Amino acid sequence: MNYKCLLCQINGLERRMDKFDIAAENRNQAVGEVTKNLNDIDFEKSYSPEITRNILAQLKEYSTITDPYKKEKDESNFQLLQRYDEFQQRIKTSANPFDTALRLAIAGNIIDFGPTHQFDVNGTIEKVLSSDFAIDDSKRLQAEIENAKTILYLGDNCGEIVLDKLFLETINHPNVWFAVRGAPVLNDATEKEAKEVGIQMFAKIINNGDDAPSTLLHRVSDEFREIYNSVDLIISKGMGNYEGLMNETDPRLFYLLMIKCPVIGEKIGAKEGDFVVKQNSN
Repeated sequence: MNYKCLLCQINGLERRMDKFDIAAENRNQAVGEVTKNLNDIDFEKSYSPEITRNILAQLKEYSTITDPYKKEKDESNFQLLQRYDEFQQRIKTSANPFDTALRLAIAGNIIDFGPTHQFDVNGTIEKVLSSDFAIDDSKRLQAEIENAKTILYLGDNCGEIVLDKLFLETINHPNVWFAVRGAPVLNDATEKEAKEVGIQMFAKIINNGDDAPSTLLHRVSDEFREIYNSVDLIISKGMGNYEGLMNETDPRLFYLLMIKCPVIGEKIGAKEGDFVVKQNSN
């Protein structure tokens, strides 16, 4: 946790209250409770996605809305599914289908309704297809996929999961688990959205048992943790999953993401706007 993460959370608080449609007369109390709890943060031990989860849980107490980003999730999935055949053809006719599918999957990581994030899907797709990866362990990832008997793919956002599906179709691995969140949080995918876009055609879907916008191993279900511990390869999509796992020392982990903030860029060794395929170091 970095102090800049906390400032980002505070700056996005009003926007999140708008999404929960919190009444004006309740906003002073809601902000007071959120900021009171923020005073107790241990920067050395806290994870930014867990802070996000706790803030959203507090805001839910003032709202009847359980899935405030449902419209955005449905729209982003619909828009990307409409282009599925186009992207599929682009992969099939490319000189390196694995590389193209991987790049498209990473481009999908731009679809993020975080507190201050704005995005351009088309521009990001064209950029990632013509840019070098800032950190490029993609050949090692391809080799690990070919050698792995079991793979756990940690999904992230809606819309993005459509491009994950394309990547899963391209690698055509017989034993993949696709992990989603245990309950709605931001625009992250749950089992409902994963099934709606057809992830089950290429992987077994499992939720991680938690409602944080990340994979926080101290919070996940026993069922998920058992799978996590047993697989040969773990592919972690997106910045939220990276934030939850970045202190792990597990070489099975490969991070696929676009850098969307300078704090994460400094941590991983890239700059904002860069695309990364990075194997975790042990």
